[in-house]
Amino acid sequence: MLKESLKIFSKDLRDSFRDLAPIVLVVAFFQLFVVQAVPENLLSIVLGLFIVAVGLALFIRGLEVGIFPIGENLAIDFAKKGSLFWLLLFAFTIGFATTVAEPALIAIAEKAALISEGRIDAFFLRMTVALSVGFAIALGVFRILLGHPIQYYIIAGYVIVVVTTFFAPKEIIGLAYDSGGVTTSTVTVPLVAALGIGLASSIKGRNPAIDGFGLIAFASLMPMIFVQAYGIIVYSSVPTVAGKVVEVSEKVVKKLEDATLYHFDWVNILLELIGVVKDILPILLVIFLFQYLVIRKPVSHLPKIMVGIVLVILGLYAFIVGLDMGLFPIGETIAFQLTAMKNNLLIYLFAFLIGFSTTMAEPALLAIAIKAEEISAGNIRQMVLRIVVALGVAIGIALGAYRIVAGDPIHYYIIVGYLLVIVITYYAPRYIIPIAYDSGGVTTSTVTVPLVAALGLGLAENIEGRNPLIDGFGLIAFASLFPMLTVMLYSIYVEYERKRINTKEEK
Repeated sequence: MLKESLKIFSKDLRDSFRDLAPIVLVVAFFQLFVVQAVPENLLSIVLGLFIVAVGLALFIRGLEVGIFPIGENLAIDFAKKGSLFWLLLFAFTIGFATTVAEPALIAIAEKAALISEGRIDAFFLRMTVALSVGFAIALGVFRILLGHPIQYYIIAGYVIVVVTTFFAPKEIIGLAYDSGGVTTSTVTVPLVAALGIGLASSIKGRNPAIDGFGLIAFASLMPMIFVQAYGIIVYSSVPTVAGKVVEVSEKVVKKLEDATLYHFDWVNILLELIGVVKDILPILLVIFLFQYLVIRKPVSHLPKIMVGIVLVILGLYAFIVGLDMGLFPIGETIAFQLTAMKNNLLIYLFAFLIGFSTTMAEPALLAIAIKAEEISAGNIRQMVLRIVVALGVAIGIALGAYRIVAGDPIHYYIIVGYLLVIVITYYAPRYIIPIAYDSGGVTTSTVTVPLVAALGLGLAENIEGRNPLIDGFGLIAFASLFPMLTVMLYSIYVEYERKRINTKEEK
């Protein structure tokens, strides 16, 4: 038994290192051949990357052993139960609970609190995002039950996002757009996807490919609205930081440098472990409460489930520690060095390559791509979908880096992007629209978010006249937006080629 467990874990660890390999290659290329310098904190970065890999392996194994089986069984049981109230309540609570525990959201919330010097509270920001995701999943489930086309809901949501942007303080806009990308990560995507596809498969007249996908798109859209509303409340009751731009960058850089020097103290380790347990607790409460009080069935293989939960806690803790030691410093260091070289083209090239490599490594995207290929009976090839999505992310992050260098307001770019999504949706094949919308959420997951966020903050900290809070956030929003465009454009091209070939054959 122990030998088999070690064999499984070694495979998970190999997969984690494989996922990180493209990122390491891109960073190593720029360090050795472009910057031509070895980072001073190299040992800390390497150790941090190793800890991230171990944490990710433990985290995913724990989810598969403990959280996923019981969560998927609950989704199936609720679909069979046929109670609208309990189904919507479960959808809301599972969306809320999984989002609260997202490693990427925890990291971004802490960064936002640090850079805003406490004006943005990390806990309340996470609660706001989690509530929005819970509401989004419930609304998405309701759409599946009604059988409405997803594009009507999503387009209406984009209109609300755009209108709210004109009332939101500039300090919150980039963070709000980013919050839509960090909600759909390793924990959320499989549970939410299983819920949507399971419902669509069990309801007569629904198509799993057309109706089953789309919940992740809802989970990416709603946080943008909720966080902007949170920002309006926060910045109407406290002084704005716009007048404190001077010396903020120096303070932030010093704090970030201090954060990278991780000190192993048994008291701190214990306190952080307790914090992780508090993050996981909402998921456990939701699952076990619904299991015993609503479904009224005992938990199958309870000891195995408990082992999985322990692995999730240990993995999440290691993941967060590794982020502070490894991925964040890499992005900030490269951004600083490329900025110092005064060559903007290198910055855009690095942004493009790091966007493509991190996306191809995303386990959440892989999971959705495999499911899309399975449901479409091979019409959507998972590797092609991943490459098209990765190209969208690469283009988006490169354009986002240009925006930071140029100093342009983010909402002009995002609003134009949303308008393009709305127009292209009209021409895209119906079967691809939900998958395209979902692809915008799954691209910003456990590996991508920390590095991309660090790149944006690093650029904003090291370019004169930029404010990390106003200009540093937003790259994740670009990474979420452009895959929707590339996936739909590719599907339009495929349909055009198919019709052209059929027409030629008929002649």
